Amino acid sequence: MRTPVVLVHGLWHGSWCWTPVVEQLAARGVPAVAVDLDGHGLKHRSPEARWARPFDRGAYAAEPAPLADVTAASAAETLVGQLRRIGGGRPCLVVAHSMGGVVATAATERAPDLVAGLVYVSAFAPVSGPPAGYYLGEPENAGERVTPLMAADPALVGALRQDTGGRAGRDAVRDAFYHDVDRPTAEAAISLLSPDGPLGIAQDPVPVTAARYGSVPHTYVVCTRDRVVPEALQRRFVTEIDAVSAQPTRVFELDTSHSPFLSRPADLAEVIAAVALRSPSPPRPSRSRTAPA
Repeated sequence: MRTPVVLVHGLWHGSWCWTPVVEQLAARGVPAVAVDLDGHGLKHRSPEARWARPFDRGAYAAEPAPLADVTAASAAETLVGQLRRIGGGRPCLVVAHSMGGVVATAATERAPDLVAGLVYVSAFAPVSGPPAGYYLGEPENAGERVTPLMAADPALVGALRQDTGGRAGRDAVRDAFYHDVDRPTAEAAISLLSPDGPLGIAQDPVPVTAARYGSVPHTYVVCTRDRVVPEALQRRFVTEIDAVSAQPTRVFELDTSHSPFLSRPADLAEVIAAVALRSPSPPRPSRSRTAPA
């Protein structure tokens, strides 16, 4: 029986973003399930001001997030339960994108017996002590395009809040997350984003140990045209993972934005399948495509 793959999304997203990859993995004989993290997808609740008409930008920026109590620790506990159910007690290959890497890291430390391997896709992997939020001010994060998207003070509302209700906001989100994704797909994805990303996931420290987290094989997919987690920061995470891991991190590169699950799902599935099937050599990615305007 093959190891099941569990796909973990990042902030504002949900299990929906992995749909093209799940299809591609199925075509390769790799069983995969995408899950919703706490505070996302079917577990999300929007601030009431989001729906008020006329829209009051000030009220939207001031209303506390309904899910401000979600932390990396609480989300990791939920993910551990999901891994146990999906794998039936057997270990799963966990694939985590963006800030979902924080939750997957914490879950791996809690239950390494349930994780056959951990694949980061342009993900935060805060394994050296500071929480993920610490890295937002580091030199390697220069040039990221997420901070300008914030529509509220995170410390005030307890969330990283976006406003995608206007054209300018939607275009800025596409520029940051989906600049190599075709416009219809990008527009559909933006319409599915949750406005609030729980601040606790970024602020909660995730202590790890070599005996638990470090015993699990790690892979990192570097997205070289990422405008959310710059390549330099991705490579710093690889270095820090290697400092605690029992074996070197296996690194793949994709010439994509932050969202290869939408722009290059077949190529990303090839990488995941190579890890899941323990292929000795990396796949050959297809030629990079430029998204239509």
